[in-house]
Amino acid sequence: MDTKKQYYESINLPDVLGIRNVSELYSKFNDAFHSRDTIIVSIPEGAEADLSFVQLIESSRRQAKSRGKTFNLSSPANGSVLKVLERAGFIESFDQEDANFWLHKEVTL
Repeated sequence: MDTKKQYYESINLPDVLGIRNVSELYSKFNDAFHSRDTIIVSIPEGAEADLSFVQLIESSRRQAKSRGKTFNLSSPANGSVLKVLERAGFIESFDQEDANFWLHKEVTL
């Protein structure tokens, strides 16, 4: 077994991220939380997302934090996911932790 795989789970998501498959994605994330301390989610370039996907990711972040686990995106949100974040008003209310998670913006002094 690959040593890195012992410590983290990498989840590659489908091209459609919405209400129709949010239950399936929830199950994938939940299974990963039971077996790994770190979960890295890869959103495909050009994926189509809706608000239910953003809500699932946000709830998964909170679940990971409460369990002392790490939950990250492999790359910054872009395309449809970024548009959903903008339209729903998330970006304008981001704190530094949110900006780091969604946009991979680190604190700079």
